Amino acid sequence: MPPFRRVASLASPGDLVALAFAPNVGPVAADVVADASRNSTREMRSRTTRRARPTPSLRSHAHFPSVVVAILVCGVAALGCGGVGGEAGSSGGPATSHGSAVGQPLDSSAFAPGACVAFAPTTGDRHETVFLDAGHGGIDPGGVGTTESGKTIYEADETLPVELDAMALLRAEGFRVVVSRTRSTTVVRLRSGDESGGILTLQGSHDDVVARDVCANDAGARALVGIYFDAGPSAQNAGSLTAYDAARPFSAANLTLATLVQRDVLDQMNAQGWGIPNDGVLPDTTLGSFVGDPSSGGIAGEAAAYDHLLLLGPAASVYFATPSRMPGAVIEPLYLTDPFEGSIASTTHGQMVIARGIASALEQFLTPTHDGTGQRAKSSGPTG
Repeated sequence: MPPFRRVASLASPGDLVALAFAPNVGPVAADVVADASRNSTREMRSRTTRRARPTPSLRSHAHFPSVVVAILVCGVAALGCGGVGGEAGSSGGPATSHGSAVGQPLDSSAFAPGACVAFAPTTGDRHETVFLDAGHGGIDPGGVGTTESGKTIYEADETLPVELDAMALLRAEGFRVVVSRTRSTTVVRLRSGDESGGILTLQGSHDDVVARDVCANDAGARALVGIYFDAGPSAQNAGSLTAYDAARPFSAANLTLATLVQRDVLDQMNAQGWGIPNDGVLPDTTLGSFVGDPSSGGIAGEAAAYDHLLLLGPAASVYFATPSRMPGAVIEPLYLTDPFEGSIASTTHGQMVIARGIASALEQFLTPTHDGTGQRAKSSGPTG
């Protein structure tokens, strides 16, 4: 589900929910923007005919490059070759290990243990930093879906391996990568008022997404990609979408990045014969979670008036003071509520396929000729 944006009435004023950030990315610019007005809500994007099932197993790795095989053997994410290590870092707190990788927390006082961690390149050094966000985490499970075998799956559990796989691929290409989290945790270090009864409050959900922007800014990242999955009211809702924000000073770069992410992830998935529908590249004003009671004022009212995804959007008086300072996109490559797509999202092979698309898109975006103007993509600028 998309990152926190709007709110709608709950069953009762005391209801608490964990909000999520989800975006939509897709085909090339002019056509996509024109389509956005016709596809203003996620619920409208549904598949009317069931795709044919692919013949190969979802877990077939025969054609992966050797670096991918090595990553899978190491067990990215929950299958883990390690976890949180106890090695001392040079700054910011104890180092975090992921397999043979040792990452450095950027600020252990602001972020939860295992959150906002930087990893150096493993091959060469492009002197470029990328920020990857694994949506949800910790007491926020995100969207809930099911596989074809009937297994219940949670968004937070499936976004993390994709993030860590993409991180490993990008590091192997010479990038420094900062990730929002390395394990099942919130990103923000929770404070009083952020949770109640083991569930994130509206304030906590807001603070957890804002912490991801702060982490990306602290990292000095040149590009940001949020990784989320979608959930719909019907098992027939399906497809991949990517979101971007059109109100930022670097909106053209946002659209370019989103278009690359949508294209490359879809190409990677459909090369497997999965037939994932293209739900497009959409402005974030058409997306977001709707939870809460705007009439109650406070954080609910402020969220209702903010017409963007917090992960991508501009500053807003009182409500949001620390927007990201680099081009960004949020991708929701699959619907967890479609058992076919949920089955892909929950396998190591499916997760790696998505990660390969994300890594490819970011590498192209940070190549001088791929920012849409022929100039090197700019990563920072006005924060509005």
